[in-house]
Amino acid sequence: MAGITTYLSVLTLNVNGLNSPIKRHRLTKWIKKEDPTICCLQETHLTDRNKHMLRMKGWKKIYQANGPRKQAGVAILISDKEDFKPTLIKRDKEGHSILIKGEIDQKEIIIINLYAPNVNAPNFIKHTLKDLKAYINANTVVVGDFNTPLSSIDRSSKQKLNKEIQDLKYAIDQVDLVDVYRTFHPTSTQYTFFSAAHGTFSKIDHILGHKASLSKYKKIEIILCILSDHNAVKVELNNKSKDKKHANSWKLNNSLLNEEW
Repeated sequence: MAGITTYLSVLTLNVNGLNSPIKRHRLTKWIKKEDPTICCLQETHLTDRNKHMLRMKGWKKIYQANGPRKQAGVAILISDKEDFKPTLIKRDKEGHSILIKGEIDQKEIIIINLYAPNVNAPNFIKHTLKDLKAYINANTVVVGDFNTPLSSIDRSSKQKLNKEIQDLKYAIDQVDLVDVYRTFHPTSTQYTFFSAAHGTFSKIDHILGHKASLSKYKKIEIILCILSDHNAVKVELNNKSKDKKHANSWKLNNSLLNEEW
């Protein structure tokens, strides 16, 4: 309908393993309720031998990167409601990253889904972004479990960021990406993960957007998910044509890009 803005939604969730049939069934129901256009999963714990177990009615277009063992594993699911045409798929052999490039409604979109290992997570993210730099532009959305807070407010302890994380933040800035959640919610203390070992909450699951395209982001939120030890993050963005006469877009406060949290 002319004048009605339709948004794409991208959801990211660390599922903490999908080898249980009951869990896969419950996850399918949960994702159906959230109804994302694009669903990015981390830690599926699937291998290429059993990747067929990830099936979801309504999301038949499923792209996976799996390791040789039942650990790591990332997947990107595209809703059947969208006529997605892939033009490029890049997979990490260890199951820590996957990139898909394609078109929805004749508009390019690039999704990079990352699962950082527990050890040296900031360096992994930094080097992966460097390796994929050629694919990072205004149409790129980077999501995933970074296993790393990106600001001191991302930790309930408010612990200062170490050099590795500072270097990662610099690398993110150098490819013109920003933390979309923190841009919309600069003082929020919602978190995505609880560490029982340390007794602390943190936001280590992120969605990064390109500075040049932040005006098309509508909203972003952290969503409770009782099926995993992580919460989900969901963003809505306008990636579709709309009647300019009725266009309403959120305007970025540029001062937030330089703010230290």
